[in-house]
Amino acid sequence: MAHDTAQHPGPDPVLAQATSRPIHRVCFQLQVRPERIAEYRDRHAEVWPEMLQALKDTGWCNYSLFLRADGLLIGYLETPDLAAAQAGMAATEVNARWQAQMGDFFADLEGAPDTGFMTLTEVFNLEDQLAAAVAAPTEGIPS
Repeated sequence: MAHDTAQHPGPDPVLAQATSRPIHRVCFQLQVRPERIAEYRDRHAEVWPEMLQALKDTGWCNYSLFLRADGLLIGYLETPDLAAAQAGMAATEVNARWQAQMGDFFADLEGAPDTGFMTLTEVFNLEDQLAAAVAAPTEGIPS
């Protein structure tokens, strides 16, 4: 069910949920078929409004896609729970239509694009390290 702020004033339930649970940063990789790159870009220039709303409503926050000229696609999102966000999207009719249309754009894909991607391991985050440095004692650190 789409969240309609005009009918339901108050805080956004997805953002409210996100503030009460830790946010996980998720980065993933897919490979767009070289012959489909231009069409892939075109499709993402005008994503269906109901798809955008479904992503927001199911916890896909700060979601971005980055595409290299050879088709390497890197996605990034923040979510309290990736499995719950994926399950939420799997339960929507708009996602079934979108995934059916997008599946053929990818090489070496096992499953749907929104679940068959390879996740990458985060090895550095500036804010996390700055927060840890502020919290940590400074004894023994060379100046």
